[in-house]
Amino acid sequence: MIGVQDLRTGTTFEEDDQIFVVLSYEHIKMGRGSANIKVKVRNLRTGAITEKGYISGAQVHPARTQNKEYQFLYKDEENAFFMDPQTYEQHEIPLQKLVGHEFLQEGENATLQFYDEEPLALQLPPKVTLKVEDTPPGVKGNSASNVYKDAVLVNGMKIRVPLFINNGDEVVVDTRDGSYTKRA
Repeated sequence: MIGVQDLRTGTTFEEDDQIFVVLSYEHIKMGRGSANIKVKVRNLRTGAITEKGYISGAQVHPARTQNKEYQFLYKDEENAFFMDPQTYEQHEIPLQKLVGHEFLQEGENATLQFYDEEPLALQLPPKVTLKVEDTPPGVKGNSASNVYKDAVLVNGMKIRVPLFINNGDEVVVDTRDGSYTKRA
């Protein structure tokens, strides 16, 4: 059992036959009485994000998850296909279970989180480097302030980048919110 005061970002726990991962944690103590713990969690089976409240001293069951390394092969409209590099066994996982699947690139390794052989989530690094496939040229003289333009990356994602980024440049993208971070 895990005390709710020990829940931190990234901790996985089980409640009501569902698996949750903690996105944010807040400890609230108001005057007299016991403290309240509020956590924002993502249900790893459905992808839904909710807030849960607990009183101090409550406990939850830890979820024994394990991470496995796979090679991402390709995806279609509904599923993503992965291969185990040791056994060459292929796994098909619905895209709705994989938050952040748009950052996957064919042939690259990906870490998947499992619970009793059930794939739950895709573990992404905080930042990935992607190539800019299409962006309009920057207009000279528009650089007095931070001005951004639209760009399409090799994975089809659309983001906003500074004017000095050109076609073929590589940029670092934050996987948590899909925003431009810097030029690679």
